[in-house]
Amino acid sequence: MARYEMLNNIAHRDLRVATGFGPEFGDAVGMVPAYPSEFAELQREYPIFLRKQAGSGEWQAVALLGFEQHENLFLQDGRWNASYLPGAAAKGPFLIGFQEHYVDGVLTREAVMHVDLDHPRVSTEAGEPLFLPQGGNTPYLDHIAGVLRGIHDGSAFGAAMFAMLEESGLIQPITLDVQITQHHRVSVNGLHGIDRERLALLDDATLAALNRAGCLEGAYLMLASLHNMRRLIAEKQRRLRAQDAAASTARN
Repeated sequence: MARYEMLNNIAHRDLRVATGFGPEFGDAVGMVPAYPSEFAELQREYPIFLRKQAGSGEWQAVALLGFEQHENLFLQDGRWNASYLPGAAAKGPFLIGFQEHYVDGVLTREAVMHVDLDHPRVSTEAGEPLFLPQGGNTPYLDHIAGVLRGIHDGSAFGAAMFAMLEESGLIQPITLDVQITQHHRVSVNGLHGIDRERLALLDDATLAALNRAGCLEGAYLMLASLHNMRRLIAEKQRRLRAQDAAASTARN
């Protein structure tokens, strides 16, 4: 259960955040949320899909990390084996909350950073400090603030973008059923993607509207990201071979 508090340099002056990777930090997941503000970086290494969020029914972009619920094929020996770390993974125990207060008699909402004190990355013994001895932010905390701004901006834009893509008839369900080896087949349900053929058939007015809204680039980046499926499949095959070799050695 998360226990969030608004971050400040007095109550949390001794907090540190572990920056390694592994199942013990909650990194063993098959997908993470993705935001249009990072699509250009994500599409170089991760397949990007859409799925509907349980409960709200709203569209959420996701970066696929593996073929099973707790399988992250980018995790390797305490490292995240990619040159770009998705914002949802990079933010660690932090999130943006909002604080209401009056400015010149007008009620305003100010974005403020919160930290989950029960997150496995958080301690007072090891990891990156959040504050300097004099009380200012460390470079690490400034980096996290930038990550959170990107998530906040991308999330707000994403809702409008996905609604416009759906209205244009460009979102289609995808059956992800992959034969990894002769004896191993995997399936991932509930994913959607961009309909390439329908995109090519859109009339000029719809294309122009998507482009003006900044949605057209995102659609093409999602399509371009699908070539990364080959990388995921190759890594899954490698790990299966390693498991078979280890099992064979144990039997002998």
